[in-house]
Amino acid sequence: MMKYFWGIFVAVFALISCKNDDDSLQRIDQVLNVYMRNSAGQDLLNSKKTGSYTGFSVNDIFGTKDIAPVSISLRMTTDSLFYMEYLAGAKRRRLDSISPDQPGTGTSYHSKMQITYTKSTNASDNVIDTLEIQYRNTPTVFQVSKVLYNKVQVFSKDADAPTSINTVTITK
Repeated sequence: MMKYFWGIFVAVFALISCKNDDDSLQRIDQVLNVYMRNSAGQDLLNSKKTGSYTGFSVNDIFGTKDIAPVSISLRMTTDSLFYMEYLAGAKRRRLDSISPDQPGTGTSYHSKMQITYTKSTNASDNVIDTLEIQYRNTPTVFQVSKVLYNKVQVFSKDADAPTSINTVTITK
């Protein structure tokens, strides 16, 4: 009799421990698409257009070395607009232990990158900008909360916003 009791007890314990709780999963929302245009609306990432950049390179400011490249892909929409797609790769540092926007809800992190745009083979034509991405981290979500371009906020997202691809358009 005791043998059956322990067998049933182990089986019930195994079933309870295998319970799936989808609410305990953290949503990850960190994809960032960056579009560049001038004040006239011209796509500055289309190297075939006059006045646009012919290329770019990205360096992680928080990297372990002075030269810490970050991979950002150049993509194109169906409307032939080019954009930079950032998925991950730059080091994140803690921004604060309690977010000033959402006190008591978690921690904030940020990444800083230096983007060097080339217009021609002459190095003096290069344009150097900074991109800072701030992240919100709570038990339920890790997401992009703000994007600063050359220390100017160009994007923000509320904590309760749905998971999506974050789109930023920068006008130069």
